[in-house]
Amino acid sequence: MPEESSFEYVSLEADMHQLAEQIEAARERPEGETKTEHELVKEAINTFPRFQGMRKKAPSPTTAATTSTNPSANWSPLPDYAKDAPAETKLEIEYLCDTALRKGIGAAMSEAEKSPYFVQDAFRDALAGKLYPELKKRGFVK
Repeated sequence: MPEESSFEYVSLEADMHQLAEQIEAARERPEGETKTEHELVKEAINTFPRFQGMRKKAPSPTTAATTSTNPSANWSPLPDYAKDAPAETKLEIEYLCDTALRKGIGAAMSEAEKSPYFVQDAFRDALAGKLYPELKKRGFVK
């Protein structure tokens, strides 16, 4: 029987295993010895492969945030420095996090490349904050 997980999406499950491999590789590099586990997770997300062919128009952040019935959509992924950002910016970050949960990290990273740098950084930090506890629970990080 598969391990029970709070992550119900197959693509994210596969992405988490790929992140674990990237984290392990980063940990083995000399500069990886001085980084915290949380920093290694952020670095792995930042270097995660993007989907080059993805150019479909995605639903707007407002639509995605208001029409989602997924219980995981209720969590607030925003890092502290983004909590005072304009509502549109916060919705975009939350939309990207939702995309990562539903379609995978690569799809969300590709979509994030269309956003301003602040949104990209906040999205990666938010995703690292969301995934870190799950990666730790599974023993992928210490």
